[in-house]
Amino acid sequence: MSGFDDAAFFGDRWADHYGDGPDPAAAVGFLAELAGAGPVLELASGTGRVTLPLAARGIAVAGVEGSAAMVERMRERPGGKRIPVTVGDMADVPVEGSFSLVFLVFNTLFNLPSQERQRDCFHNVARALQPDGAFVIECFVPDPAKFDRGSRVEALEVTEDSATIQVYRHDAVAQRYAKQTITFSTDGIRMLPVALRYCWPSELDLMASQAGLQLHERYADWDRRPFDSDSTSHISVYRPAAAATR
Repeated sequence: MSGFDDAAFFGDRWADHYGDGPDPAAAVGFLAELAGAGPVLELASGTGRVTLPLAARGIAVAGVEGSAAMVERMRERPGGKRIPVTVGDMADVPVEGSFSLVFLVFNTLFNLPSQERQRDCFHNVARALQPDGAFVIECFVPDPAKFDRGSRVEALEVTEDSATIQVYRHDAVAQRYAKQTITFSTDGIRMLPVALRYCWPSELDLMASQAGLQLHERYADWDRRPFDSDSTSHISVYRPAAAATR
């Protein structure tokens, strides 16, 4: 059985239960403005929540996804069969050609299990970007105070015949936590695990700099609200250093 550090682990475990997440309209609008003539690449393209509406705008979009099961879910959706997707580790950016835009949404960069693999991702994205291209990531701002002595338990839902809880174990030194979403019901027990290696915006900026990229814009959300010390998430746009300083 694969473990947390396997590129396919999250998708293979979650594919049959994966929700679409937030409405992608604002993200799609933001990304479409940066796409230019394309082509565009989504890392961790999942079930196509953002990829498919971008492609529906006539933008040439490809994907990289660690889990074949997630890709199959996308193939079942309208337009999903037309999107070229490479199954592989997103940190390696295992595709040919160059892109006007590469993006990672919904905290997915943090699914990479270590600082080393996150740095690899930045370096490989830089290799795949056009000289004036953009790398866009959406991440939460870490809040270690949510954990009490390295752990946390939260009740998500309680009904007459089921209860769903989340159990976390936090390693502050590794900047990493493992989480199980556990549902107890009359049908039995379902467990959906995930592990994240989080980092602060300043660390991401350093990784980008080491890869020859530079922060160009940062916002609190897809609607471009200003990012400040109270922001709980960020949208960061990186460009090749030469382009960012023009």
